[in-house]
Amino acid sequence: MKKKAYGFVIRSEEISADIYSMWIETDLAKDANPGQFVGLFTSDKSALLPRPISICEVNRDKTAIRLVYRIAGEGTRQFSHYQAGRRVALLGVLGNGFPYEKATGKHALLMGGGIGIPPILELAKKLSDCAEKVSCVIGYRNSDTFLLEELEQYADVYVATEDGSLGTKGNVIDALENNKLNPDIIYACGPMPMLRGIKNWAEPRGIEAYISLEERMACGVGACLGCVCTTKEVDHHSHVNNTRICTDGPVFDSREVMI
Repeated sequence: MKKKAYGFVIRSEEISADIYSMWIETDLAKDANPGQFVGLFTSDKSALLPRPISICEVNRDKTAIRLVYRIAGEGTRQFSHYQAGRRVALLGVLGNGFPYEKATGKHALLMGGGIGIPPILELAKKLSDCAEKVSCVIGYRNSDTFLLEELEQYADVYVATEDGSLGTKGNVIDALENNKLNPDIIYACGPMPMLRGIKNWAEPRGIEAYISLEERMACGVGACLGCVCTTKEVDHHSHVNNTRICTDGPVFDSREVMI
């Protein structure tokens, strides 16, 4: 159940160019699952809406969450200056998560691109306990990586870079095919062109794919209808062929959405 909560920054650091990692002690950690997100409020009292950020990790005791984000505007720039001990306000836990239990006994493939990489770290941890095999394909612009070594603790990791400076030159689909991976189920998060490519690759092969859609959000709780995508079925809320990414997603079965 979503609620406004408060927490304290445990630590914050830059882990790549304009990419920051922040651990926050908060009661929201008890209910957090991979693929969900929180809204983090800025210190600007005139900014009423929080910034949505995916949950990267939850600590073992479920007392803290880790947020990994890219500086994209004034709000996230403020967050990058937060220091240990700072009190912060959050809204959460928001959205639905990845159905990791569907990978039990299967070869699960995680795919992440850019700032879509952080949400799959907690998922990799969960899958390492239930899947028969966990592989991971992640895409970067260049060799300036982040979270790579942490993902390697839980999965066989394959890298794609746009400039070919590390791993396969190209995108995550190129890396998937070059390494001849044959998964039973796919979980993915990243920019829309990447997710569209995964959907088009998986569906003709009869492979289940669960994709987390990245979208700019306003309210984050489904009221404003500012983040919608087209669906095959009629939405019970709007009575048209669309769905709200913030509440009905961000994770969808790729067969249910038209992207």
